[in-house]
Amino acid sequence: MNRPGKPAKKYSQAARLHDVIRLIESRHGISVEELAQECGVNRRTIHRDLGAISDAGYPITAEWSGERKLYRFITGFRDVPPISFSLQELLTLYFLRSSLDLLHGTPFHDDLEAIFRKVNSVLPPRYAAHLERISRITVPLLQGRREYGRAAAILGELRRALLFQNRVTLTYRTPSRQEGESYSVDPYTLLFYRGGLYLLGFAHNRQAIRTFAVERIISLTLEKERFEMPAGYEPEERFRGAFGIVEEEPLHIRVRFASAISHAIAERSWHPSQRLEWLPGGGVELSFTAGGRLEILSWVLSYGAMAELLEPAELRAELARASAAMARAYASPPH
Repeated sequence: MNRPGKPAKKYSQAARLHDVIRLIESRHGISVEELAQECGVNRRTIHRDLGAISDAGYPITAEWSGERKLYRFITGFRDVPPISFSLQELLTLYFLRSSLDLLHGTPFHDDLEAIFRKVNSVLPPRYAAHLERISRITVPLLQGRREYGRAAAILGELRRALLFQNRVTLTYRTPSRQEGESYSVDPYTLLFYRGGLYLLGFAHNRQAIRTFAVERIISLTLEKERFEMPAGYEPEERFRGAFGIVEEEPLHIRVRFASAISHAIAERSWHPSQRLEWLPGGGVELSFTAGGRLEILSWVLSYGAMAELLEPAELRAELARASAAMARAYASPPH
C-alpha cells in the first residue's frame, strides 16, 4: 500500500531499482514494507527487485531488528576499485580454469564461469581466442572425484552463511547414523582437501569446532542469528598438528622408503614438522609428528612394499595386522 496522499509511482523497473538502491544506501536499514511504500509497489515486487540487485553484484545483507527484517549494503562496498589484469595474470586464471570440473554443478562453478564471461566481454577478440586456447591445453585428472551437483542448493545457502556470518542448522549423515543428526553451527571456513569440500565450524550442541564433509550434509537452513568469528581464529593453525584434516593426539612417525621411490618422497612436503634423511643405497627416511592415525596408515599402505613404517610401535603392529589380512586375501584365487 502507498502512504496516505502519496500517488503510486509509474516508472520502469530500471528506474525503480535505482530508487531501491538509493533508499537502501540512505538508510541504516530498511524493511521490505518501507521499500514497497516508497516505490508504490507490493512486497512481492520488492523481493524480486532485491534479488535482481543482489544478482547484479550489490552485496545485500539482511538482519532482524525485533520483528522487522532490515536490508542494507555491506559498508564500504562501493570503495572497491576496478580490477585490471595483465595478460600473464589472465593466462594464469585460464590455466586454473581447467580444474573447475571438480565443482561442476555447484554455485562456485557457475560464479567462476560468469567471471570468465565478464573477462571475455572486455578483451580484444584476439586475446580472448588465445586465452580460450590456453584453457583447453590443460587437462585435470580427477580420479575418484566427489559429485557435488547434488549439493548445489546446500552449497548456495552455505555460501550466503559464510559471506554474511549467519548461523545454520544442518542435518549430517555419518556411516554409523544414516538417518542423520541435527547440528546448530556457526560456519567459519570452507576447506578444500584432496578433492573434497569440508565445512569447519562451531557446533553448538557439541560446544566445539567440528569438521563436516559437505557431501554428507543432508539439509541446511540459514538462521536469523548472526555470529562473530572468535578472536585469534586461524584455520591453518587447527590442522598444523594433523597429517590431513583429522585432529588427534600427535604421534611421532618414522617411515623408510625404498630407493625406487625416494626422490618422489623427497621432492614433496608432507608435513611442516618433517625431517628427511638419505640412507646408504639411495633410500630415504621420513619422520614427522602429526595426528590422524587412519590417514597415516592409508598413506603408508599406498606405497606397498616400498614403504616400511618404523615408528610408533603400536601403529606398526596395526599395519602388520592389516598387511597380514591382505596377504591372506590374495593367497588364493578369487571366488
